[in-house]
Amino acid sequence: MSFIEKSRKSWIEESFSKRDCVKFIPSSRDLHRCIPGCQVCQNLIRCGCGRLIGEHSWQESLPPTYLYPGPGQDLEEDWSIELHTKASPTNAFGTIDFQDTATRVCRAKYVRVAVDSKPEVLFQLMLREWQMERPKLILSVQGGSENFTLPRKVKQAFSKGLITAALSTGAWILTDGINTGVSKYVGEAVKTFGGHNLRKRNTVGITPWGVIDNNTDLIGRDVFRPYQPLGNPLSKRACLNGFHSHFLLVDDGTLGKHGCQQGLRRQLEKHIHLKNIHPRLKQGVPVVCVVVEGGPAIVSAVLDYVSNVPPVPVFVFEGSGRAADLLAFLHKQTSIDRQLDADIKEGFLVRIGDVFGVETAEASQLCSLLLQCMDHRESITIFDSEDQTAPDAAILTTILKGTSASPAEQLSMALAWDRADIAQKHVLVYGQHWEVGSLEQAMLDALVMDRVSFVKLLIDNGMTMSRFLTVYRLEELYNTPQGQTDRFLRHLVEDAKQTSLPIGYRLSLIDMGLVIESLIGGAYRSSYTRKHFRAAYSILQGKEQDASPGSSPEVTSSPGPGDAPLLVPFNFNDLFVWAILHQRQQMALFLWQHGEETLARAAVACKLYRSMAFEARQSSMDDNISDRFTTYSLEFGQLAVDLLDCAFRQNKKMAMKLLISEMDVWSHYTCLQMSVSSCHRPFVSHSSTQTLLTDLWTGPLNMRKNSFVKIILSLLLPPAILLLEFKSKAEMCHVPQSHEAILFGLESGKSEPGDEGSQDAERGLSFHDRYSMSEAVSSTTVQCLSWITRIYDFYTAPVVKFWFHTVDVLPGLSDVILLRRPGGDAGSTQCSGVAGHRVHLVHCSGEDQRGTHV
Repeated sequence: MSFIEKSRKSWIEESFSKRDCVKFIPSSRDLHRCIPGCQVCQNLIRCGCGRLIGEHSWQESLPPTYLYPGPGQDLEEDWSIELHTKASPTNAFGTIDFQDTATRVCRAKYVRVAVDSKPEVLFQLMLREWQMERPKLILSVQGGSENFTLPRKVKQAFSKGLITAALSTGAWILTDGINTGVSKYVGEAVKTFGGHNLRKRNTVGITPWGVIDNNTDLIGRDVFRPYQPLGNPLSKRACLNGFHSHFLLVDDGTLGKHGCQQGLRRQLEKHIHLKNIHPRLKQGVPVVCVVVEGGPAIVSAVLDYVSNVPPVPVFVFEGSGRAADLLAFLHKQTSIDRQLDADIKEGFLVRIGDVFGVETAEASQLCSLLLQCMDHRESITIFDSEDQTAPDAAILTTILKGTSASPAEQLSMALAWDRADIAQKHVLVYGQHWEVGSLEQAMLDALVMDRVSFVKLLIDNGMTMSRFLTVYRLEELYNTPQGQTDRFLRHLVEDAKQTSLPIGYRLSLIDMGLVIESLIGGAYRSSYTRKHFRAAYSILQGKEQDASPGSSPEVTSSPGPGDAPLLVPFNFNDLFVWAILHQRQQMALFLWQHGEETLARAAVACKLYRSMAFEARQSSMDDNISDRFTTYSLEFGQLAVDLLDCAFRQNKKMAMKLLISEMDVWSHYTCLQMSVSSCHRPFVSHSSTQTLLTDLWTGPLNMRKNSFVKIILSLLLPPAILLLEFKSKAEMCHVPQSHEAILFGLESGKSEPGDEGSQDAERGLSFHDRYSMSEAVSSTTVQCLSWITRIYDFYTAPVVKFWFHTVDVLPGLSDVILLRRPGGDAGSTQCSGVAGHRVHLVHCSGEDQRGTHV
């Protein structure tokens, strides 16, 4: 046995106890009068614990030899748990293997615990030892313990509604755990609607140890016990239901007596209710009581739930029988300002007696309890299986409306359950009063908790991203602990900064800018690392340090009067990159659909994921991580190609303009090549893409044959530039401008003859559109550019730059030129050269990026 197994066993034995009766107290006053030591008496008379004399395990005293009262003896003493039982370390815990089915494996964890066990220790057992997921809801099912028949519609509504509500919210279902009554129906619901993966069940049976048939078969420490749930039909004991996942076997020292588990069950429910529904949310775990059928004890249980502070909502399935139907009838007959009519009350008393089989006095007491339940009718919901409302939605709505939770708390519960449909229909409705900042906090929680449906819901309800997303919130998103994801992101920061991060280091947006630049590579420059952002960020940090400790650090991205301009306002692009770096693919896919430049963002996501996959492989991380990044990269690459493919099929010219307008020439070239090369199937417009890349390479020059001869001749004899052929304005509309043209705003010289007609039409155009299409001018009437423009366009063309540097380095070998084929991974080429010489990184398609001195 390993050390871990020993420690687990010792912890359970040290934390939990069983209880044994140590003194025989006759349960009957009518004793059998015979000689002392009569075997008949010992076999017929039972102790207050429910056992015969021979069934006791004596520890402190010897069994009595006679039953006559002697001097000083008092047979009026009543048996009690406190006085007549003794606690000792539990001797029954492990795993039950149910043998009732050959089609699936049904196993359950179990432990025998004393009735006075502490609920906090039980909760610790369930989370740490049994590895159960923290509950986001408690569905406490109460009802009849004896077998009863449910109408078909009621059974269908109960089974599907209960399991759907549990699976969709991450709830725990609590029952009595026996294979009869309502617990058996719960087991059947799990079997029918719970799916095949029964290992993830969270159906807990809280069962009296003394009523379990053949409970001695479960005795053993950390054991694996086969269990047959089909018991003896003549036995008064019950079997455990095989479709429960965990069992708390409550021991009060009695045998064959029900009810001892109810007190411990309520204590456990109250303790769980005090726990946060999610680490980010302050709302407690909600509890709802689901009532199906039931006897007189259920009426008292319902009153205990609804009169609790705060009240526990009760959901009653009408038509299930007995107590549930009585509650439904009384709920309809009464209201806040209306009392039960005398004639109806008289008939109701008769009905109670008939339903429960009790006398008039007891029926009157039960009627009083039912009327007290109606004093808290706002916490009781009656569900009719004939209603069109989905039962799972009705159960969850009962929780929202049956408590005194504020709208923000109700939204927190729906957010923890990931039930945007409930929030949309019952929380985000007209007339709700919202505290300042509550919706913004809900959006932040939804992003951190990766609730895509809630992010969409809040956006649809008017949440503006530019208003919501601040420096503080964006940095909080990046600094949210996410386990392995968080460690990998910090590794990327350390790699980008070439330093180790201290413990507790808070990531900044500038750090994220360095990571983005490192992953994309090439000449990309993140807005987070630009000089004006750094200056404004420093001012912002200084203001936060000067602020009082109690003030909120919320700062909007919009600058106020006298403040330094806070660069670019944050938008969906910033959240999109955050989702990628935090490996949240579904959130990234959703955010990709919002905002502009979808083609560019898909290509950027493809590049980021591809670089992250490379970093994961280089860091010797799990292969699954690298494979997952590669899959994500291919997914976004395919999106980019499909989008461009669709645009090309619709309009070829507009598809070219889409490529030009989405990105600048160099970053677009890198991402486009990477997107095309990363897809599995050929890109249908690949030839058009290659045509575009050729146009990017030649720039304004129009040459197809002997281009290198003409360029070298023009470099050696500059006047020959005037003899070269340049592209027309119509052809240049598909070619992006260079950075130099955008920066310096160079315009065309004096118009050539024949161009006067189009000059006035082009005066109003911006410099960025100086090569716009002129449909009225045919290819035969296009005029030559001015000689100044020709010289400028010639020397700024990528192909001319390439040959200029080639001619420059050949005689003196002063430079080292690195050629990289199209589709290469930008930023990944290793350069080496002669000391003191320049290094050029040249793409064969036309990209020229001057490197640093080696």
